[in-house]
Amino acid sequence: MSETDHAMSEPSPVTGEPSQTKMYFAEFLGTFVYVFIGCAASLLGGNYIGTAFAFGLSYLAMAYTIGSISGCHLNPAVSISMLAAGKMKVRRAVSYVAVQCIGAIFASAMLYDIAAGNPQYNLATVGLAQNGYAEASIEGFSMLSCFIAEMVLTFILLMVFFGSTGEKAPKGFAGLSIGLSLVIINLVGIPITGASVNPARSLGPAVIVGGTALNQLWLFLAAPIIGGLLAACVWLWLEEK
Repeated sequence: MSETDHAMSEPSPVTGEPSQTKMYFAEFLGTFVYVFIGCAASLLGGNYIGTAFAFGLSYLAMAYTIGSISGCHLNPAVSISMLAAGKMKVRRAVSYVAVQCIGAIFASAMLYDIAAGNPQYNLATVGLAQNGYAEASIEGFSMLSCFIAEMVLTFILLMVFFGSTGEKAPKGFAGLSIGLSLVIINLVGIPITGASVNPARSLGPAVIVGGTALNQLWLFLAAPIIGGLLAACVWLWLEEK
C-alpha cells in the first residue's frame, strides 16, 4: 500500500506496522507543518491564492511523508468522521485529535515568535491568521453564512477523503486529490471565514490570539465536525451493496 493510499485508513496491527507512538508523533508533526505553513502564508503573504496553495501543498507534502505511518489525517474532523464511519477505533481517534490540536498550538506559537521579530507586527491588530465570523470575517459574512460554509466545505473535503482512499480508487493519488481539494476549498473559504475546515487549524491561532478568536472558536469546532459526520453518513450509504 502506498503512502497516500494509506491516508484515511487505520494501520492494521500486523508485524512491521509503525508503533502507536510513531503514529501519534507523525500526526503531531504533520499538523504542525500544515498549520505553520498555511497560516504563515496568510500572515506574511496575505494573498488568497498563495494561502490556498500553501495549505493544499503542505498537506500534499505531508501525505507523501507520513501517510504510510499515520494515515495523514492532520484534522480532528477527519479522525472523528473516520470513527463515525467505523474505519477507526475510539482510542486512536481520541489520541489523534489530541496530538493534532497540540501540533497546531505549537505551530501557532512558533509562528508568533517569528512574526514578533518584526517591530511593525502587533498581535492585537494583525492577528495570527485566525478564523472568524461576522465582524471577524474577512469580508464581513454573518455567523450563519460562516457556519454553513464551514460545514459544507468540510463535507466536500471528507467526501474527497473517503472517495480517494476507497478500495476502488486509483492507487497512489489520494494525497494529490486531497491536497488539490484543499486548495479549491481554501480559495472559496478564505474570504468567508479565513477557511478552517479543521478544528485544530482554528484552535492553534485562537489560543495564541485570544479575545474574539477564542470566543468564536466554537463555530470552527462544531461546523467542521458536523460536516465530517454528514460525509461519513453519506459515504456509508454510497458504499452499501
